[in-house]
Amino acid sequence: MFGLFCFYTFENTTNLHYMKNLIILFLLISTFSHSQNTTKVQPYLNEITVEFPNVRDITIANDGNEIYFSVQSYLAELSTIVVIKKVNNKWTKPQIASFSGQFHDLEPFLSPKGLKLYFASNRPVNSSELKVKNFDIWYVERNLLNDKWSKPKNVGSPINTDGNEFYPAITTNQNIYFTSDAETSKGKDDIFISKYENGKYSLPTSLSTAINSEGYEFNAYISPDESILIYTAYNRKDGFGSGDLYLSKKNKNGEWTKSKNLGSSINSNKMDYCPFFEPTTNSFYFTSKRNSTKSQFSSKKSLDQFLNEMFKHENGLSRLYKTTIKINFL
Repeated sequence: MFGLFCFYTFENTTNLHYMKNLIILFLLISTFSHSQNTTKVQPYLNEITVEFPNVRDITIANDGNEIYFSVQSYLAELSTIVVIKKVNNKWTKPQIASFSGQFHDLEPFLSPKGLKLYFASNRPVNSSELKVKNFDIWYVERNLLNDKWSKPKNVGSPINTDGNEFYPAITTNQNIYFTSDAETSKGKDDIFISKYENGKYSLPTSLSTAINSEGYEFNAYISPDESILIYTAYNRKDGFGSGDLYLSKKNKNGEWTKSKNLGSSINSNKMDYCPFFEPTTNSFYFTSKRNSTKSQFSSKKSLDQFLNEMFKHENGLSRLYKTTIKINFL
């Protein structure tokens, strides 16, 4: 089984060994015409990217004062969730989140009110054990925004199974969208939904063929009102190579429209994934493994110059990027 986690590891290994030049991004009219306008994609250069070379999957609180993201080793053997907070208009020093740091944790997602945080982890269900398992969806909660997080809790069945569940995204009505390689998928990994009904979660179902295919679909961002869905699909015919970000909207009948590629102003010929949209500022964040590392120099370089080229932002590692995207809702 290829699997989502193995898929990420494969991409890391591939990018470290086969470096290609990135097509330089210009401000273009997106192929998703009449749906959004974008500004040029920029590296997300703040406290996150300055200190860590391999980061991904960001989630931001509604007030903008709390950010969680995953920090990983170069080949993703290690993964932990890190938090920074804005205090007196200044960001605190990054710290491992109180609930993370021992097992392979990734893909945090804050609930709309910020009182729950969901994430994927391979930690054992029994906290007294150390033997890891497959990836499940977990959550922590708090009564007030300034309170400490609870101990992690497994979401349980019917969402978590003997397979892998990744990348949870939560709506205002507590529906959960997530990635799974369950037998009920339409092919490989699919985007699933589990509805919160009468105080419990329903049996998850794979989203329609407007979203899912026989290939890999994963890492879905869902807006709090469930009006837009942004996710990654792997190696589609209309893609630019590797994984591309796609967008779908719900129509007046509550059905998902056929998803469309977000276009060359956002997607590259490398893996583009882990989307997050901040509707108040129309800010769109995502992770990319795009690479513009030079294969040779016009003249001999010093070691410092060589290292600067290796460790610049677009160097094939997982890095965070940001742009502005205005979506016209139905």
